Amino acid sequence: MARILIVEDEKKIARFLELELKHEGYEVLTAFDGRSGLDTALNEDPDLLILDLMLPELSGIEVCRRLRHASDVPIIMLTAKDDVSDKVMGLDMGADDYVTKPFAIEELLARIRVALKKNRARDTASNWKEEQCLRAGCITVDTGSWQVHVRGEAVALTRKEFDTLRYLMEHKGKAVTRDQLMNEVWGYDYIGDSNIVDVYIRYLRHKIDDQYHIKTIHTIRSVGYLFDYEEDEE
Repeated sequence: MARILIVEDEKKIARFLELELKHEGYEVLTAFDGRSGLDTALNEDPDLLILDLMLPELSGIEVCRRLRHASDVPIIMLTAKDDVSDKVMGLDMGADDYVTKPFAIEELLARIRVALKKNRARDTASNWKEEQCLRAGCITVDTGSWQVHVRGEAVALTRKEFDTLRYLMEHKGKAVTRDQLMNEVWGYDYIGDSNIVDVYIRYLRHKIDDQYHIKTIHTIRSVGYLFDYEEDEE
């Protein structure tokens, strides 16, 4: 069974999570500040982190940022904040999911299962060492090396930006809903905060469409988005 690290400074919450996770059959590690949480994550190699945003020593954001330099372990951020900017910041630093306090334990357990399942699928793909390039016009997306080039120039994307672009290009010419993007990119298995999708679409349009004077991501009213490459008319 998977091993989960809880990094939470509120000991009552940490103990509650520990008991619930052990009841589900998970092996559980705990840390009560950001620095010891980071050290435990690096030394113990857990299968998933439940990481509080507001922590002593090091913030959850900083733990996530540093950990992403060394590991792709799934991270579910846990916080009392319910602001889109906080969610986007956590996701940009490499978090896989975001749960706001107070939460239902059934919801958290479901998200843990989804995150672990996606990580196993990603590891399987990596073991096969299969690299695939998606191309549209002057855009190339290498899903093996996680690199994006436009007109030969490398474009720096965050993990969620990359996954969003990849999914849209894999469904080129087809309208995809916000819920589809939430399910496939964020791993949610229910209708969630779809305005985060709009935020990342805006980021992609700025980094690709606006910078290179092309049109790629089209809004389909009342549906979602469609990827279809077009050159801007001068």
